[in-house]
Amino acid sequence: MTTHSNLLQASPETRDLRFRIRHSTSHIMADAVIQLFPEAKFAIGPPTDDGFYYDFEVSRPFTPEDLEKIDALMRERITADVPFIRTEISRSEALEAFSDQGFKLEIIEGIPEEEAISTYQHGPFTDLCEGPHVEHSGQVAAFKLLSVAGAYWRGDENKPMLQRIYGTAWESQDALDEYLVMLEEAEKRDHRKLGRDLDLFSISEQVGPGLVIWHPKGARVRLIIEDLWRQEHLNRGYEMVYTPHIGKETLWRTSGHLDFYQESMYSAMDIDGQNYYPKPMNCPFHIQVYQANKRSYRELPMRLTELGAVYRYERSGVLHGLMRVRGFTQDDAHIFCLPDQVEEEVIGVLDFTFDLLGAFGFTDYEIFLSTKPEKAVGADEDWEHATESLRRALDSKGLQYEVDEGGGAFYGPKVDIKIRDAIGRSWQCTTVQFDFNLPERFDLTYDGADGQEHRPYMVHRALLGSIERFFGVLLEHYGGAFPLWLAPVQAVVIPISDRHIEYADTIAARLKAQGLRVEVNSKSERMNAKIRDAQMQKVPYMLVVGDKEAEANAAAVRLRDGTDLGAIPMEQVEERMTSEVASRS
Repeated sequence: MTTHSNLLQASPETRDLRFRIRHSTSHIMADAVIQLFPEAKFAIGPPTDDGFYYDFEVSRPFTPEDLEKIDALMRERITADVPFIRTEISRSEALEAFSDQGFKLEIIEGIPEEEAISTYQHGPFTDLCEGPHVEHSGQVAAFKLLSVAGAYWRGDENKPMLQRIYGTAWESQDALDEYLVMLEEAEKRDHRKLGRDLDLFSISEQVGPGLVIWHPKGARVRLIIEDLWRQEHLNRGYEMVYTPHIGKETLWRTSGHLDFYQESMYSAMDIDGQNYYPKPMNCPFHIQVYQANKRSYRELPMRLTELGAVYRYERSGVLHGLMRVRGFTQDDAHIFCLPDQVEEEVIGVLDFTFDLLGAFGFTDYEIFLSTKPEKAVGADEDWEHATESLRRALDSKGLQYEVDEGGGAFYGPKVDIKIRDAIGRSWQCTTVQFDFNLPERFDLTYDGADGQEHRPYMVHRALLGSIERFFGVLLEHYGGAFPLWLAPVQAVVIPISDRHIEYADTIAARLKAQGLRVEVNSKSERMNAKIRDAQMQKVPYMLVVGDKEAEANAAAVRLRDGTDLGAIPMEQVEERMTSEVASRS
């Protein structure tokens, strides 16, 4: 399996260079668009993790021929080696300079009075921009325009629809070529296409965008994931809870969600004259479990966990298969503990994380420690204690990590762990977050050894993230070819003719008795068509049976990659499959 981890695992210096190259290329592209479409209004053009885009308002959608012309003009500008020049201007100068660019004027109006306003110019093109950029256009070594899509201004469907041109830019042609190969591989692995082709899940407009319907095969895989998740949590001292899907307005007032998170919450429903909201998070409900009884220091740590359904409003333009949905199941847990238990608990979470993710085939990680932001709640000594506990836990495991100074949540520091998939892409899964806010808001206490009341530490913790998103990541990681222990159908028995169906049913029943997921293809089709169908469905084992196999109590075994193992006695087939499942190989 080809991987591209070296391409995406860049040093901070290389990441900074790529940011500058991509930011500059977006400006070069906007320059070319304005030359070709003088009436165009240009909005924003930021760099992204692997490329850039720019949004334009034009009289008609861009065509492939337009992209070719834009590309040609961009190459002329790059060859000319034009410098990028930064200038700071006053608010009045900015309003005058962009007087015919409504989107820029809106951005200027949103800049605080005390902040400086800067522009970057290359050649005749000037853009409102904070930077940074490369020194001159010739430093853009390699780029490619990729696609065009519609995008609402500021992601709001009530605002104008713009044309967004996507592209990518790299520090060398070799890096660009490698990235384009990875894009081709990623397209083959698109979980939305695989989900449809393998009949795993669907999203119906009749039900609503961002709401997932699990089909039997997809539900089978999800059940396996959740069963492992539950058993591992029970093995590690977590207590399972179940909580409602809605809560009263007073709950969300106390938690602060209605003050800080309401734009992501769905509208209230009136029940008996009181407002209830669908829950966007499980935290306040787990706090209710803690508060149900008076707590002693002897009861801590208390680890509560739930596969809790939550509902968050996402704009339609950002919904994306399983990766960005409106209703999902959060792999959630909250740990209530003493200050001197924090480090040990974090170490336990890290061990749990690597064991659980490793079971699914993920062994390559990026780790980030995010510290106190400028605006934060909680005492400085609590922040220092929590941050150092996280740091010591990471150091004790010998883990390499980056420090994101000021990147913590306002309520506490955190550790984020990103996994790398088979083609080198990063996916955020695990997070460990301290929270000084909710214990204060809900007045959580425990009786200490000194007989006094004390405030517990609260840790939010997710290992897989959401089940929906993790399923999508798994699907793309394996390209739909799940390992045997996860495969929704582990084997298909293929009778050569109708007279072999009875024997096929017999061996299918034998394998099912061992807990294996087996189907018999008794359709009136040729054997080769049945084999192709099983391969298209990415079934790990195909067991072909005819007269010889029935006489020998055997099966001719073929694997989904085309390998033909020949006739194998059924006891050996059974042993091979059950041991492969047990080892999760």
